[in-house]
Amino acid sequence: MNEEQKFLSEYNFNEYEKPSVAADMAVFTIMKEEVSKEDCRKLPEKKLKLLMIKRGNPPYKDLWALPGGFLKKGETIYETARRELKEETGAQNAYLELCNVFSEKDRDPRGWIISQAFMALVNTDETQENTQKIRAGSDAKEAEWFEIRLEKKEETNTVMSETEMQFDILYELNMVSQEIRLNATVAEHKVYQDYHELVEYKIINSEGIAFDHAKIITCILNRLRKNVETDAKMAFDLMPEYFTLTDFQSAVEIILDKQLVKPNFRRKIADYVIKTDEMVMDGGHRPSYLYKRNVKSFYGQ
Repeated sequence: MNEEQKFLSEYNFNEYEKPSVAADMAVFTIMKEEVSKEDCRKLPEKKLKLLMIKRGNPPYKDLWALPGGFLKKGETIYETARRELKEETGAQNAYLELCNVFSEKDRDPRGWIISQAFMALVNTDETQENTQKIRAGSDAKEAEWFEIRLEKKEETNTVMSETEMQFDILYELNMVSQEIRLNATVAEHKVYQDYHELVEYKIINSEGIAFDHAKIITCILNRLRKNVETDAKMAFDLMPEYFTLTDFQSAVEIILDKQLVKPNFRRKIADYVIKTDEMVMDGGHRPSYLYKRNVKSFYGQ
């Protein structure tokens, strides 16, 4: 028996306390708002929406939480997230990215539970096909898509030294679904020290949102905005297979919460799309060509 085999034969795995591990998902989509009969001539407005689950059991019974579940024996954390996403939404091919780990000791009253927080992007076709299939899991009552808004309310910058700067931002998080309103105030503390960035989020107050999920939502939505601001390609995962350039620009603007200059935007994405021969009426105006992703460009070809 060599040294490593001897070590492993004597190693007591149960000597150390172990946490439970959960995959929590911020599932985003872009949906058209329903138009009333009185406003039937208006085009339905599109909104960025987030899937939330109403908890059916303690802790935080009747409050709203991100969908997710615990890591099962033999699973990778990505397999856990994929399983939960399919069970909750029916989505098969959603974009899924591990964004952050939340491991504060008091984040869950049940005990030491570490959250691996994922961002999922579901395209509009899958959303419409599966809206009626969205269901809550065993510990939940309801599942709803909430319109989500995240706004900066206060921002302060402090120069500590030549190599250290500090940024503090206060965010207001608001989510609405029919008559349900969820709100939170979340502080972001960001330090640039020795050319490295450290970011922390803290919940100032939270109404209707379970656990520390207001903090997770704020963190992931900021990540989505930063990624799309840098490279709009990520927003393709919110689009159906075929789309107009107007629809794609609208999706990016909805995420960033600002308007973009059309010629500049189309120049930036020109290599990422392929024009088809199909046309569709675009917003009640003249017909527009449908496009699809240029897959080769995503891999540098």
